[in-house]
Amino acid sequence: MAHRTFFSFHYERDVQRASVVRNSSQTKPSITPEWIDASLWEATKPSDAAIERLIARAVLSTTVTAVLIGAETSNRQWVNYEIRESLARGNGLLGIYIHNILDFNRRPDRMGVNPLPTTVPTYDWVRDNGYQNLGTWVDRAYASR
Repeated sequence: MAHRTFFSFHYERDVQRASVVRNSSQTKPSITPEWIDASLWEATKPSDAAIERLIARAVLSTTVTAVLIGAETSNRQWVNYEIRESLARGNGLLGIYIHNILDFNRRPDRMGVNPLPTTVPTYDWVRDNGYQNLGTWVDRAYASR
């Protein structure tokens, strides 16, 4: 069953790597997606209160939140707010390390600090074959919520 999934990540630094994860179902041969992307895709620059409302609305329509962990994700105010909102909503949570996804220059990044509680499962997109396993990870997060 597909689950509406919110993807939380550091937009400016990791949008290219996040795109690999978020668009992975579009390149699969199956017709039915294993998850449904319900994230805020575009960078926004409104007031803090407006950003909080956007995040709350986006998370409200989801059942799972996947935090894409890059080199500086744990320091991001809005990623941490999205995690808090997801926990308050009762979303299933998972973390996916994205530092091994190559950037446009064909380089990996350094591994970031996990901003999630220690009880939340984490995976490495490359090492744990996220392309094949994202749907299973999302299902597990949903079941454990």
